[in-house]
Formats: sequence, C-alpha cells, structure tokens
Amino acid sequence: MKIGIYGGSFNPVHNGHIHLAETAVEDFGLDIVYFVPSKISPHRSVEEYVSETDRLEMLKLACMKNNNFRVSDYELRSDRVSYSVYTVEHFRRKFPHDELFLLVGSDMLMMFDKWYCFERILSEVTLAVISRNSGDLDSLRKKAEELSEYGKILVSERSPEIISSTEIRKNFGENSDSSCYLDKNVVKYIRLKGLYSGNN
Repeated sequence: MKIGIYGGSFNPVHNGHIHLAETAVEDFGLDIVYFVPSKISPHRSVEEYVSETDRLEMLKLACMKNNNFRVSDYELRSDRVSYSVYTVEHFRRKFPHDELFLLVGSDMLMMFDKWYCFERILSEVTLAVISRNSGDLDSLRKKAEELSEYGKILVSERSPEIISSTEIRKNFGENSDSSCYLDKNVVKYIRLKGLYSGNN
C-alpha cells in the first residue's frame, strides 16, 4: 500500500489541512493518510496549543467522513520533541513492506534541508509536496530538484486552499465566525468546549 504521514499541530484542524490530504490521495495515489498531531513541535510555542486531547478529538471529527484518513496519537504518546525522523521510523517499523510518503506544504519544503536528520527521512519516504501559497510552484520545483540527490520528491500541481490557523484562533477569540473554514463537527466541538476563547 501507499501510506501517507501528515504531521502538524492541527490547532485546530481546518479545511486547508483536509484539502492537502485529499490532494495527496488523488494526485499521488495514496491508500491511507495518517494525521499525526505533534506533542512538542520544534517549530512552535507550546503556549499556542489547546490540549492534546482536544486536538486529537477535533482531528477524529474532521477525518471521520473519509475512509482514506486515519488519526495516530504516536507523537502525543511520546515524551520527546516531535521530530519527523522519529515518526517516519515508527511508521517504517509499523509498515515494513509498504511505500511511505511524508506530506508537507510549501513552507516546509523550502526549509526541509534544515530539519533534524532530513537525509534519514528521505531515505525512508517519498516527500509529497502540496502548495499552500499561490504562485510558488516554480520555487517548489527548484527546491525539489535541489533535494533530489537525497531521495524522491513529488510536487502536486494543484492550486492551494489558503487558510490560516492563527486567523481562525483569533476569530474564535473575538467571537467572529470561522465556520466556513472548518468541518461543522469541529466547529461544534470548539464552541462546546470554549476553545480559543482566551479562557482555556
């Protein structure tokens, strides 16, 4: 099988995340995509996060309608920084005979050679890149070519769906409507739990 690994804070998971995963399934022929919420991201401040339980539950709600999607709590169960190399090695042990793809957006590809042990990552997976910014395909292709000596990199030609988690959190904090950017069940969960209100 072709199995995708999609890590991130998912704080909260929104339609842009789902679009990226759906694009990977359609463009690269993936059978399954595992969403892997991070425990301690090396790129973000812990203070920005709602609880691990809330982020995991929102992902389950957002993914429940798509038979190709799964949610893994591997990184949440770990007591170390969520470096992708450890997650990739976990999935390689779990699926020793399957083809693995690591899903990343534009911003992640452009700094991928700064990632911890990026060469080890590319020795185990195909990097599946989906644009998150309009007009960046040329720069993505160029970067993919630069990194190709380390492993296989695929770049989708699809137009991005540009949505900001920061803006969504801000909108909920200001009691503004963000429902068009999120699965309706995720919206209900956020409102029920009072997430991003500044009081949680």
